[in-house]
Amino acid sequence: MELRTLYYFTVTAQEKNITRAAEMLNMCQPPLSRQIRNLEDELGVPLFIRGKRHLDLTPEGEVLLHRARQILELEKKAVQEITSMCSSMTGTLRLALVEGRAPYLAARWIAGFREEYPLVRYNLWNGSSDDVLERLHKGLADLAIIARPYDNEHVDGFVVEHEPWAALIPRNHPLAQNPEGSMPLKKLVGQPLIVPSRKSRIQAIRQWFSEIGEEPDILCEMSNYIDAVALTEQGIGISIFPQTTYTPNMLVVTKPITEPPYQVEYALAWSKEQRLSDIAEEFRNFVQDTEPCLGS
Repeated sequence: MELRTLYYFTVTAQEKNITRAAEMLNMCQPPLSRQIRNLEDELGVPLFIRGKRHLDLTPEGEVLLHRARQILELEKKAVQEITSMCSSMTGTLRLALVEGRAPYLAARWIAGFREEYPLVRYNLWNGSSDDVLERLHKGLADLAIIARPYDNEHVDGFVVEHEPWAALIPRNHPLAQNPEGSMPLKKLVGQPLIVPSRKSRIQAIRQWFSEIGEEPDILCEMSNYIDAVALTEQGIGISIFPQTTYTPNMLVVTKPITEPPYQVEYALAWSKEQRLSDIAEEFRNFVQDTEPCLGS
């Protein structure tokens, strides 16, 4: 299975039409059709359901498309890493980011790093903590900004910022009308709560409530902050997530939780099982030199 064939397959899957795919690839239709047929013969399964004017992926085709994109991305990364070893600092740094403060941290670091290395380019990917860690483990990201805790056996990193946990409250909820800027934890007892789905986060929230002798009423577990906001807007419950600045929402009131307060720690992390590229290593050192020492 050649990389070129995989690329032809991904373009065809994207266009869902052999003629359009051939135009995108600047080649004739018959050779492209032969390449796809040869790939199917090699794998022993059909990859497309062929209609008169439209192609749909088979289940096997869906699996191959997912893996082919990863393979092609890794191939591009390998070329960039090797190129960066024998030339000036050029290439692309791949950063995977959790929601919340992570994009703003990355923006601040990139702004400073560009002053020293203007030829470096960046690929930023945003998702849940579990998705970010999976991307890191698969070598699809050089570095990641994630929330602690994480798997110390396979991931290394250092803390770069703290952020308070906050309650996201529907604007018409009685608790949102309180003029106080913060929210004592006891006020959330008995309220239906929407919380992050990571097991470590749920355990931490239960421990937090146990410190005041109570149990949280967890209605829903969400991996995505934006989805939690959507549920909060509709009055489904109150979300407990790290406080995320610069995301104003007229339908939601955000209050840091106090008595007792609780902090989330953001870390710049990398896989212990993947060799860092020269760019990634230099970027990691830059962050470590410019950020205050918050811990590891």
